[in-house]
Amino acid sequence: MGRTVVIIAAGSRGDVQPCLALGAGLTAQGHAVRVIASPRYHDLITEADLDFHALSHDPAEIIASPEGQELLAGGRNPVAFIRGFHRVLGPLLAPMLTEVQAGAEQADLVLAPSFSFLGLHLSQYLHVPHAVVHLQPSQPTRAFPHPLAPGARFLGALGNRCSFEAVDLGSWMVSRRIVNTWRRKNLGLPSMSPLAPFSQVRRAPVLCAFSPAVVPRPADWGPNVHLTGFWFHEQSRWKPPQRLLDFLDAGPPPVYVGFGSMRTGDPEATDRAVRMALRRAGLRGVLAGDPATSDDDTFVAEGIPHHWLFPRMGAVVHHGGAGTTATALRAGVPSLVCPFFGDQPYWAERVHRLGAGPKPLPARHITVEALTDRLRTVTAERGHTEAARRLSLALNAEGGVAHACRALNRMLAR
Repeated sequence: MGRTVVIIAAGSRGDVQPCLALGAGLTAQGHAVRVIASPRYHDLITEADLDFHALSHDPAEIIASPEGQELLAGGRNPVAFIRGFHRVLGPLLAPMLTEVQAGAEQADLVLAPSFSFLGLHLSQYLHVPHAVVHLQPSQPTRAFPHPLAPGARFLGALGNRCSFEAVDLGSWMVSRRIVNTWRRKNLGLPSMSPLAPFSQVRRAPVLCAFSPAVVPRPADWGPNVHLTGFWFHEQSRWKPPQRLLDFLDAGPPPVYVGFGSMRTGDPEATDRAVRMALRRAGLRGVLAGDPATSDDDTFVAEGIPHHWLFPRMGAVVHHGGAGTTATALRAGVPSLVCPFFGDQPYWAERVHRLGAGPKPLPARHITVEALTDRLRTVTAERGHTEAARRLSLALNAEGGVAHACRALNRMLAR
């Protein structure tokens, strides 16, 4: 008998698309799936034949705002990032919690990220199970530090483990007052003390939606942690415009350059630097942006699905979001990662250490000279292409969605 599964995907497109892949897998097994996300992704979600429930605020617009740009300036300083996150999103949190509650009504299972322990609160309110979804390695371990606190590795195994607890505690502390008000007034539940959620969440099932070929499973993750492999969503109804097909046929494979919802301090200067670096490196490019700015050697467009585009590229230059990184590795092409903030530097380092790309170039350090040098490296060094192809074989053989669905079905059966 099918159940109603609610997935909270309150993030960018890179956060939403893996949830659509999982939703499609659950739908194929007879479950009804509802995705809570920004209105920007309404069509993407409904085209995947999933139910949609809207949040009123768009994370892409928040990131593009001056306040969002200030948040990005925090880099990999976890304290600055958490404080900035609260300053930018704090005023929006209360209405979003009300919207999440409405979207979760009648759920039999709630899937949510770890931020503010949303899944736990809704589970207690609805009296249904919940599972935590990690799109990056956020489960405590002694093997490596939290992606937001890389400096903890200098404190050894204990420092690594404590970094996860510190990041979770920090994010909980900045949202606890608002969340506890919501618990009392909307959910009819008592407030939670600073440490109360941790023991309950640590026992909950966890779905790690990334590959053991990219993030090897730590020995201290328990049986409740399911390292499933990446979840890939493909827009099967999308058709490439003839103009794009003609451009691809007109020369050697180009290099894709795009940074998702991320914005540099001066987007126009960055665009000029990208185009000049491509010309100096003797490369054609596919860029994310205004189609009117295309020229003979540069095709510019928005909305080209990465799963279709990346296998046709000579290399991919991107910001290091978990979804974009996974899609590039699956395509078997090398990546140059230009991280901005959050977990992006972590994925950038993983790509480099796995040999699938050169040393990362942080977005704030993009210059014509630096980018030209990296473009020559990522396209000319055969070792990067060979490593990317090896990883592609592993990722295509994993079946991450199928693994996740089996784990969830066992939960529902119990």
